[in-house]
Amino acid sequence: MTLLVTAASGHLGRLVVDALLERGVAASDIVAGVRTPAKVDDLAARGVGVVELDYSRPETLAAAFAGVDRVLLISGTDADRVAGHRNVIDAARAAGVERLVYTSAPRVDQVDYALGADHKATEEAIAASGLSATVLRHNWYTENYLDAVARAADTGEIVAAVGDARVASASRRDYAAAAAIALTTDELAGRTLEVGGDVAWTYDDLAAAAGEVLGRPVSYTAVTLEQLEAGLQAAGLDAGTAAFVAGIDDAIARGALSQTDGTLSELIGRPTTPLVDGLREGLAAR
Repeated sequence: MTLLVTAASGHLGRLVVDALLERGVAASDIVAGVRTPAKVDDLAARGVGVVELDYSRPETLAAAFAGVDRVLLISGTDADRVAGHRNVIDAARAAGVERLVYTSAPRVDQVDYALGADHKATEEAIAASGLSATVLRHNWYTENYLDAVARAADTGEIVAAVGDARVASASRRDYAAAAAIALTTDELAGRTLEVGGDVAWTYDDLAAAAGEVLGRPVSYTAVTLEQLEAGLQAAGLDAGTAAFVAGIDDAIARGALSQTDGTLSELIGRPTTPLVDGLREGLAAR
């Protein structure tokens, strides 16, 4: 069985390749799809196949999908990522791919937020394609907070407009392990799973974890969405980007990331990485 990991030069993609190898998948049965093959020379040196694959360039997809049985579609970052995702879905269907695994966002069918809209549209495209699929709705990555923690080393505070909301984050390594399982087993076929950390923590908890990692007091400063947007613009972001970023805090405040039921830890067979450990590991890897 040949397994294609898209966006394999990224943080998550590389970890998925590692997780597949740890599960005993032969390197020769793994294909790393990347925009720039030279960026994964290290994977090629380990025996992993490498193909050029660009979501926005359909001409790269047919060749990349030749002989592939299962595909992990890691969500893209381009401005029009839904179009790119649809290109991948169409190519997978044309190639007769047996299974598609997609990394989506949490609660896109329950909470309306800008970041979730692209993922909801992609899930709908997958459903319409007729492909056998597994959708893994990732809660937040703990690594998303590394910049905030790094700033707190100087300021002693983490500023956000989320009120007392909770976040069930997990590390990329946890999500990568789940993706590897979805690719290599049959039990998750046709399922959509909300996956996240075992603990839904508050931003006061985040500040405490940051303080433990940094070795200095850190506090959480709650602001309004308007104050956050103004601060982001003062820091140099344009109005549209500032509004988008503030919109993420708004979604968090409305509970988009608050749910956790142990699905991820049950799936990967171990507890998810605790917040403080994920932050410590992430900062050490920088």
